[in-house]
Amino acid sequence: MKQAGFTTTSLNVPYPKPDPHNALHMPLYEAVAFEFDSAEQIEANFKGEYIAHVYSRTSSPTVEYFELKLKALTGSNGVIALSSGMAAISNTVLALTKAGDNIISGSRLFGHTYALFNQTLAEFGLECRFSELRNEKEIEKLIDKNTRAIYFETVTNPQLDIADIEMLARIAQKHHIALIADSTITPPNVFCAADFGVNIEVISTTKHISGGATSFGGAIIDHGNFDWTLNPNLGGYTEKFGKNALIAKIRKNIYRNTGGSMSPQTARNMSQGLDMLELRVEKCYQNCIALGSYLRSNPKVTVVNYPGLEGDPGFDAAKKYFNGVPGTIISFDLESKEACYSFMNKLKVVRRATNLGDNKTLIIHPHSTIYAEFPLEERAAANIRDTMMRLSVGIENVDDLIVDIEQATKE
Repeated sequence: MKQAGFTTTSLNVPYPKPDPHNALHMPLYEAVAFEFDSAEQIEANFKGEYIAHVYSRTSSPTVEYFELKLKALTGSNGVIALSSGMAAISNTVLALTKAGDNIISGSRLFGHTYALFNQTLAEFGLECRFSELRNEKEIEKLIDKNTRAIYFETVTNPQLDIADIEMLARIAQKHHIALIADSTITPPNVFCAADFGVNIEVISTTKHISGGATSFGGAIIDHGNFDWTLNPNLGGYTEKFGKNALIAKIRKNIYRNTGGSMSPQTARNMSQGLDMLELRVEKCYQNCIALGSYLRSNPKVTVVNYPGLEGDPGFDAAKKYFNGVPGTIISFDLESKEACYSFMNKLKVVRRATNLGDNKTLIIHPHSTIYAEFPLEERAAANIRDTMMRLSVGIENVDDLIVDIEQATKE
C-alpha cells in the first residue's frame, strides 16, 4: 500500500490508549499527577519496569500524543517535546557532552544560539569551536578526541545560507560524532533529515509547527541512525536502553532535572498545528516567491535573498534538500539603516515584530534587535548588515503585502 501523505498521516495517528468518548481530537489532560492502582505499581514505574504517566513535568498524555505525531511524520526513533526551541538545543548538547568536551558549529547562527554556545555553556566548561561550515578541511582540523557533535542550521537565520549537509554528514560519520541539525526553518514536510545523514533534529515548534504562533515550544528528534556507544557520556544509558539511549538520558536526566517540559495546552496546539502545517507552509512559500520577485524589481531594494528564487546562490541546494521550499523567510537590503527604519515605520499590513512562521507577515531589523548586544566585529563576521531586514512571510493575500511594501518604499 502506498504510504499516506504528510497531512493524512498527521490526521490519523492513533491515540496511545482508546478515548472512552471517541473524541476526534486528543483531549487536553491538564492534570499534574496521575494515580496508580497500587504501591507496587508506582514502585515499578519509578524503576522503569511499568510505563505510565506519573507527573506532568516528565510526561503527560497530551504531550505524548504530540510526540507520537511528530515521530510518525518523521519516521524517527524517538521525540521529546520541550518548552522552547532553546530548551531543545540545550538539552541535546548537555546530554551529549560534559565539561572539557567540544562541539563544532558554524558562526552564522541564530543570535541566541550563538550566545548559548559562546557564553552560557562556555561558563560550564563546554567549548564550541566555530568554523566556516562549507570548508571541509577547516572542520576536520577542529575535531579531536573530545569532539562530540557537529551542529548546524539547515538555513541560517537571517542570512539564508544553506549548509552542505551531505558533506557535514560525511565528516561526522568518519569521526563517529553526532550530526545535529536545527531544522526550524525547514519543517518536516519539506526536509527529510535522516535521508541526508542527520542524526538529531532540534526544532523551535513555536514557528511553523504551532499553527501560526499559537504557542511556545520545542522538540528533539532522534532518527535512530547513530550508535550511541560511540559517545562516552551515554555509557550507562546505552547498556540499558540501547538505541534509545539519548532519549532516555534526556528524559530521565537533563529534561526532568532542569524542568524544560512542554505544557499540555501547548501540546494540543502543536498537534493541531501539525495537521495544518503542509497547507500553511505551501501558502507562505507561494507568497515568498511572489514577494521575492516583486522585491527584485523594486529600485529601492539593493539585495534580495530567498533560496527558493531561481538565481539565488542557494537555489540548487534548496531543490536538493528541501524540495525547493527553503522556509518562509526573505531578507532584503535598502541603501542605509535610516532607509530601513523609515520603510518599517510606514508599513501598515506587515507587522514590526520578531518571530517566524506566524500567520501574519513580520519584519525586523536584525542588526539592531537580535544581534544588538553583539560587538560590531561579531555582527560583521556573521554577515549581519545594518542595511538588512528580515521578512517572515505569512498567509495574507499577497497582493495586499505587495501594495503595503510598495507604499512604504515611496518617498
